[in-house]
Amino acid sequence: MKVVVTGSTGHIGNVLVRYLVDKGYDVTAFVRNGEKTNLFNGLNVNFAYGDVRDIDSLKKAFENNDAVFHLAGLIDIGNGNKKLMHDINVNGSKNVIEACKLTKVKRLIYTSSVHAIPPKPGNEIIYETNNFSPDLVKGTYAKTKAEATKYILEANSKDLEVIITHPSGVIGPYEYITSNLGQLIIDCAHKKMGAYLDGGYNFVDVRDVADGLISALEKGKPGECYILAGHYVTIKELMKYVQDITGVPAPKFKIARWFAYATGALSEIYYKIVKQKPLFTSYSVYTTGTNANFSIEKAKKELGYFPRDFEKTMVDTIYWMKENGKI
Repeated sequence: MKVVVTGSTGHIGNVLVRYLVDKGYDVTAFVRNGEKTNLFNGLNVNFAYGDVRDIDSLKKAFENNDAVFHLAGLIDIGNGNKKLMHDINVNGSKNVIEACKLTKVKRLIYTSSVHAIPPKPGNEIIYETNNFSPDLVKGTYAKTKAEATKYILEANSKDLEVIITHPSGVIGPYEYITSNLGQLIIDCAHKKMGAYLDGGYNFVDVRDVADGLISALEKGKPGECYILAGHYVTIKELMKYVQDITGVPAPKFKIARWFAYATGALSEIYYKIVKQKPLFTSYSVYTTGTNANFSIEKAKKELGYFPRDFEKTMVDTIYWMKENGKI
């Protein structure tokens, strides 16, 4: 089977490309103009260059392919560039749908996010839904993913089978472009974290997400959504893992949530000045205090999805970071 992966140089994307090649798929990595492809050295991968905002480049890449994994998107836990995020996450997804139709692609696997799913109060279990609206979620990223998910799900038809996946907070090795979560681990290992934030979230190994995406292609039902979550881990526990693996003492001082939330806007300004990935922004503080009790029962039953132990994820992540000079 011939498949295309948009967002191929991202964290999930590059791992997915590796797994698809290992499974014998004919893979085309759709790469944004100017991005480096050396991370794929030694892999039998085809390349197509362009931008999801340019439908002509998408049509050229999708021609004569059977399926598309659409992962390209802009993630920002700060205020960020709202227009750019909407152009890439929403309008780019509309272009992907149109290009799939024009080139007669049979199946589209879209990587949405658990942030697109309307939240539930307390610790109520959060299941898959087909009710997506930017009005039901908080934050620019979540709103753009909800809007894009709604549009893509509505495009499902007998000519184009659409399947939606919702990863939770992604962590793991092969992170060539450091994420906010990856930066948190690096800062802990370099003794740059003087305190930790109360709260936590559901984190999932990038390799489990890649496996889940391939299972969605092979076993997923058209018009269905699948949550690809992992394990709930507090920020304190996450830093304790870093301490146990690296030997670097974890911070002992806890920041009050109200204080972190109140100073979130100032924190974003600071991170911009020092040119670092933002960690404690108003949105990240909000997110780590929300219900993250995501159910993966549907993915287990229909996709054979079983996330690995979180300690194994942390060991492999930090080992990879050391091997690649990030720690």
